[in-house]
Amino acid sequence: MYWEIVRNGEDTDGEVLEANSWLGPHSPSPPVHVHDNAEDSFEIVEGRLDVKLDGTWRTYGPGERAAAAPGHRHTLRNTHDEPVRFINRHRPAADYEAFFRDMASLTSTRKMGAGTPHGPRQAIYAAMLFQAHPTAIRTSRLQRFAFASLSGLGRMLGMSL
Repeated sequence: MYWEIVRNGEDTDGEVLEANSWLGPHSPSPPVHVHDNAEDSFEIVEGRLDVKLDGTWRTYGPGERAAAAPGHRHTLRNTHDEPVRFINRHRPAADYEAFFRDMASLTSTRKMGAGTPHGPRQAIYAAMLFQAHPTAIRTSRLQRFAFASLSGLGRMLGMSL
């Protein structure tokens, strides 16, 4: 996934983080997740985007919009042969810009891959990302414990975001 910030929290008094986003053909989805205090929406510009909202997958095309209300489980993917371009908005902006910037840095340096981590180092970096931004995505008590443990191990190994 590639994204470019159009408006951030500073630009909008914290109202929204808005990014132009591109997802390549046959791109996997991030894990199903929840934002407790923000709406996460996807407005399709070109191509088709599959969005899972509360357990149901639906494909959206140009001009259509999908939105996950605060507290609703969701994810997205591109199962199609062409790339998709969409506008992603998080309302309010909260800490999402910093979360996505750290995630982009980790993936561009190959410290962390897309989707589910494929090895111990990637899992540690993913845990460190979630520990650094605890309000971005709701995690379970067990996940928080695991992330805290893995983050501590990462710090002991000299790893950092």
